[in-house]
Amino acid sequence: MEHAPSWLINSFIYLSAAVIAVPLSKALGLGSIIGYLAAGIAIGPWGLGLVTEVQDILHFAEFGVVLMLFLIGLELEPKRLWSLRRPIFGWGTAQVVGCAVVILLGAMAAGVPWRIALVAALGLALSSTAIALQVFGERNLLPTRSGQAGFSILLFQDVAAIPILALIPLLGSISEQNDVLAPTDTALQALKTVAVIAGIVLGGRLLLRPLFRWIARSKTPEIFTAASLLLVVGIASLMLSVGLSMALGAFLAGVLLAESEYRRELETDIEPFKGLLLGLFFIAVGMSVDFGVLRQSPGLMALTVAGFLLAKLLVIYAIAKCMGVPFQERPVFTVLLAQGGEFAFVVFQTATAAHVFSNQTSSLLIGSVAVSMLVSPVLLLAIDKLLLPRLAQRGGSHLEEIAEQQEAPIIIAGFGRYGQIVGRTLQAQGLHATVLDHDADMVEAIRQFGFRVFYGDATRLDLLRLSGAATAKILVVAVDDKAQSLKIVDMAREHFPNLEIVARARDVPHWNELRDRGVLRVERELFESSLRSARSVLEILGYPAHEARQQAMRFRQHNIALFEQLYPHRKDRAKFIAVATEGRQQLEEQMAQERAQQAQRRPKGWGK
Repeated sequence: MEHAPSWLINSFIYLSAAVIAVPLSKALGLGSIIGYLAAGIAIGPWGLGLVTEVQDILHFAEFGVVLMLFLIGLELEPKRLWSLRRPIFGWGTAQVVGCAVVILLGAMAAGVPWRIALVAALGLALSSTAIALQVFGERNLLPTRSGQAGFSILLFQDVAAIPILALIPLLGSISEQNDVLAPTDTALQALKTVAVIAGIVLGGRLLLRPLFRWIARSKTPEIFTAASLLLVVGIASLMLSVGLSMALGAFLAGVLLAESEYRRELETDIEPFKGLLLGLFFIAVGMSVDFGVLRQSPGLMALTVAGFLLAKLLVIYAIAKCMGVPFQERPVFTVLLAQGGEFAFVVFQTATAAHVFSNQTSSLLIGSVAVSMLVSPVLLLAIDKLLLPRLAQRGGSHLEEIAEQQEAPIIIAGFGRYGQIVGRTLQAQGLHATVLDHDADMVEAIRQFGFRVFYGDATRLDLLRLSGAATAKILVVAVDDKAQSLKIVDMAREHFPNLEIVARARDVPHWNELRDRGVLRVERELFESSLRSARSVLEILGYPAHEARQQAMRFRQHNIALFEQLYPHRKDRAKFIAVATEGRQQLEEQMAQERAQQAQRRPKGWGK
């Protein structure tokens, strides 16, 4: 190993630490993040001392957060993002300002100078997007009210980090060289910022799709992966060059590509890099914990961590209550948002460079944030073991989970708008179904109408087994989330091959993915209702009712047949478009010909 390059040795150390610590942490029920943090502490300067260049690793590993924001953006179409504008800017502002004010007042009451207290309060008010979203995802809470509320607040925090970073130089000690920009420099900086953001938006709209289409035609998967990474690295560099958040730029790029036909390929390509770099990020955070400060001032460190955690817990719990987050979900929601965040490291490092903080203050605050990240998984474990069972009992019949083996021949996974129609139809026929839904609000609302719906996540194998999947005949997959829908189908195919699956498809790609899994009974969620609307339009225009129905049914048959023709070409976009265009033209020509023949056969009316 003496002649081995340092990058090879360090890679060996990081991977070894992660491979040992993460499975051990998971086995103890502590989660993967605390495993990464423990691995970092073990190999860092205050552990075995195997790695000393902590800051370099931390800067590199921050790219994992950037990739994560890009993937989040891919899941958000612009329309959906617009629909979330109120929770993002309303509740996000309330969380950041509320937490910052409480921490600021507490610090000033303790005698901390206002400039230091203000920057510390703003940095500590931010939460860890990486940890919170990962835990929300692991617990399948993202589609729930707490998940949506948490996502909105975290997204606002990422945006809020920009003005916070811009504020810090103004608070710093102004040297003779004058760190504050002149008005002309400020205008130039603002112009650059606007130009870069406009360039990303226009480039995303006009250039990215043709570019990825051109790259995809080369049929070289590794180049497509390289292009995906190049896109994120390029945008992150552009944003960094004008002093903006790399993560925000990556998120913006993801949103612009959310409607792209290459969204799934991009997700698949980038996901492994994101996971590894996020793991490396948390290892670096573990290494950056300054135990020297902790040893010198253990009381001050404990007071800082306890103080800002308590302040945030109180404010965020109050916000959760105002937002209508179900009380069973509030503890996890509150703890996830109360811990310190990765952007706090950037804020405190910037404050040190701007002479707002001393090095010791910076080490104390960075250590406090890292300790809060270590404490959070332990708090979550305590909530799972001690608090949630009591809340479940308090919820009583409202959130009844399946406790006994069910034997109904039909299982319905998801009881939203779609699943309810299926369930009510079956009930009207005297057929019994076991219904699962993991949205607490939905379960509570549906039970008020007398339906027996079990609270539970259908992606959990144990719950599906308790639902009677081993003996049931039919599984209706009616969940709204596409990823969860595919996960349920995969699990049912693997563990319960006896089940006939009837699935709901949100769009054409989802329909194709379900067919790829061998699901033959797939219904597009809006197809039949759209046909009914088309019939109504024709009738209003004067078509006889039977003719309107006939025309709608003809279109239905043709469209279903066309989908079967398109399915073999789903991965060849050019061929797919050509077959779809040809099929539409054939239908229009055929319909026009039939209308002409019918007009000739139609007897002349009175006066004609």
